[in-house]
Parts: sequence; C-alpha cells; structure tokens
Amino acid sequence: MKIQPSDQPLLEWAGDSLAIGLFEDAVELTGELATLDQKFSGVLKELIAEEEFKGKANSTIFTRVNAGSPVRKLILVGLGKPDALKADTLRCAAAAVARIGKKQKSKILGFSFPLWNNDPATSAQAIAEGVELALYQDIRFKSEPEEKGSPIESVDLLGFGGQEVAITRANQIVSGVNLARQLVAAPANAVTPITLAETAQAIAKEYGLEVKILEKEDCEKLGMGAFLGVAQASELPPKFIHLTYKAEGTPKKKLAIIGKGVTFDSGGLNIKGAGSGIETMKMDMGGAAATLGAAKAIAQIKPDVEVHFISAVAENMISGRAMHPGDILTASNGKTIEVNNTDAEGRLTLADALVYADKLGLDAIVDLATLTGANIIALGEDIAGLYTPDDGVASQIEKAAETSGEKIWRMPMEEKYFEGLKSGIADMKNTGPRPGGSITAALFLKQFVKETPWAHLDIAGPVWTEKENGYNGAGATGYGVRTLVNWVLGIEELVGRGN
Repeated sequence: MKIQPSDQPLLEWAGDSLAIGLFEDAVELTGELATLDQKFSGVLKELIAEEEFKGKANSTIFTRVNAGSPVRKLILVGLGKPDALKADTLRCAAAAVARIGKKQKSKILGFSFPLWNNDPATSAQAIAEGVELALYQDIRFKSEPEEKGSPIESVDLLGFGGQEVAITRANQIVSGVNLARQLVAAPANAVTPITLAETAQAIAKEYGLEVKILEKEDCEKLGMGAFLGVAQASELPPKFIHLTYKAEGTPKKKLAIIGKGVTFDSGGLNIKGAGSGIETMKMDMGGAAATLGAAKAIAQIKPDVEVHFISAVAENMISGRAMHPGDILTASNGKTIEVNNTDAEGRLTLADALVYADKLGLDAIVDLATLTGANIIALGEDIAGLYTPDDGVASQIEKAAETSGEKIWRMPMEEKYFEGLKSGIADMKNTGPRPGGSITAALFLKQFVKETPWAHLDIAGPVWTEKENGYNGAGATGYGVRTLVNWVLGIEELVGRGN
C-alpha cells in the first residue's frame, strides 16, 4: 500500500472511495463540498439527512455513487467539535475510514480532511499513521490465513501536497509499532530471551546500531543478582540487551529507554492461579517490545541524539533452581532485596537494568513495563501511569504522549509509602502493602537510579486490548513506541531551540 500526498483538486479526484471529514453540528455543505454534492446529484446532502449524520467523532456513513461516476463510493467521517480537534482525532478518523475502505474493497482511497492547528506535516503524519495502524493484520500463526476484503493499494491525501517527509516519518514510526505488536502477540515459545536478543541483533545489523548482548556470565561479573534471581529457574538462558543508536558527530543529548523483558511470567513459586490470566503472560515483555520498536523507528529517523535501548530479558519459571519467597538478592548497586513475592519479578530485572543505565552518563532515562495490576485498577486499561520525581521529564513525556495519542496520567511518588517496602533483614522487600501497589513499585525502582533524571511508565493496561479500539485492532497495541519516539524527537527539538 502506498500513501501519497496530493495537490489534485477535490472535484477532480477519481478513485474507488472518497472520504470526507466533517465537524460535529457543522455538516452543512458549503463551498467546494456543495459543488461536489451537485456533481454527484445531491447524494451527499441526501445521505446526511437520511442517516441523521451529526459529525460526532469517528461516526461514519457511506454510500455508492451513480454508475459512471469517477468516484465509486463516498465516505463521511465525523471529527467531533472543531475546538476539540487534535492530531489524534485525525488519526482515529483515518483508521475508521481505512477499515470501511477495506471492507468495501476499495483499492484507491482518497482523503479530504482539514488541518489540525494549521500544521500540514503533523496532520498528514497522523492520517497516514491511522491508516497504516488500522490495516495491520497479524496472520503469522494461521495455517490457512483468510484475507477479508480487497487490499487497499493506494491512499491519496488531498490538499497535502509536498508532505512526503511527514508520510515517510509515519511509515518509520508505524514499522516500530508493528514490530512491538508482533513481539507482544507472539507466544512464549516463539519469543524467548534468545529470540528477543536475535531481534535486537537483526535491528542493529539492518540499521547500523551498536549491539551488545550480555550473557549470564557477564551479568554475574556485574553483580546483577536481582535480574539473575528471576532468571535462574528457567531452562533458557537470560539475555541482557544493549542497543545503541549514535548520531553523527557530538549528540545533543544522551538518553536511555529501558523495557521490562519477561518473556513469560509464571509467577515463580508464588505461581499465578486460576483466573490470574497466566495464559496472557506472553505479553509481560511489552516494555522490551516497545523499546525495540522505538529502536527500529529512531534508527530510521536518525535524530541528533544518542539513545541506549536496554532490556534485561528472562523467563520467570518454576524449577528446583527457582528463587524462594524469603530469599535475599543483591542488586548490582549493592542493595539487598528480600523477595517476599516471586511474582513481583519485573521490578527485580529493571533494578539491575537501571543501575547499568545510570552508569552511562545520560541526560535522562525512561523505563516502561507491564509492571502492576494495581495500575490497571487505578487508571483502567487504556491509560498508562507516569511516575517520576522530575517535573521536567514528566512534562516531556506528557507532551510526547499527547502528540502520539497514547494516554498517560502522572501519578504521585508518595515517599512515605516506601515504609511499606522496608525489610527487617535486608534493605527492602520487593513488594509492599496492597494499597498503592503501583506507587510502591515505582518507589522500589527509584532506589536504583542515583542522579540521572528518570521516569517510569507502567503500561500494564494499554499494552493489550480485547476489542477494536481506535486505530488498534483486538490484541497487542504496540503501546509506548510512538510516545518514546516523540520524546526523543522532542528533546532534539528542545536542544535545537537552546532549551
């Protein structure tokens, strides 16, 4: 499928389906749209009246045009209130149109959408992202995949001539999102610590990144007792992934993105029981998936920033070698941890990854993880929790998420809650009381970052969706990739302005 900008006038466009975006309570056809309606014998006005179309966000109607017309079908999509228009409104509307276009077997699809914020580049990128994300289909594990509908071959963005760079940017970012979707959706017998390390090596080879894979022995030399404690029960060896993207010359900033990489979480000896969702624990490496997806996108975009992509990858399994509840582990910064719950393993792997990154001389670190069910209880399944003591990093992440359309909410770092993590025989326990569980998890992680500005994203909810949601189909969402990419690009822009 080719998405291309076009300066062709709306009244002259020809193709299978033409999509027109209309604002809520402003569906009167004036100007060019009135002329278009006349060209099609009043079919648009008639359709709006018959369907009582009001232009509510993501609402759609469509109709066939008379035989012999240069356009076979017309699609109307609502954009909501004009003053509430966001880039993500265009992204979601484009996704809705793309799905209709596919079902209606449209090979050539045209878009006539307004600009967001008088910004043609951001608007074109959002529309292109919406189309590509909505049409993603994962058929890798079907023996006889059944293709539904005729594939869309080309998409014309009318009125967006000259926006080739924005559309290319969309392609690059979506390639990273789709990699993350594939990694999260794949079963634990397909995505293992070994294959995840191989994926990192393949990205490095294709896009010219530096790659270092630390084996178990390397991690032992670095004293990564927390990470290795999680890994020790599995038959598969742990892999510590460190990918590095380096800009040419002196980078404006040095950043790290760390993703939780537990490729399957049985819970360990605190095994997940019936109704726990253990069958979904293939997605417990959603943070690592987003990290590698961001690496793929950033390596193509090539910003003037150095970025380290890190993940301590392991399975949390059960065997005679498994860590016991009550064991004490020593992390690579010397802090001791009493393991009072082997199912709180992600924070143990992240602890050593954070210590490792903190020694790299960075300007900021962001980690993301499917860390706590408590975050889902607090914020639901669509919103990630943002935890950081640093207002500057918080502002950067919030702005990046708003641009991407990925929902986050900043949560408190209530220091007195750390009292619940204190241990009588070690420096801390790995879990605290049930109340405020996502906050105590973040406070635990904070113990492993000395001075580098740091933020933690708990993505346990939005990493997966059970039903079609906006531009995401049911299943893995690739959550976090677009926010991470926008964070990196936003920092490059800030530095470029002298901030």
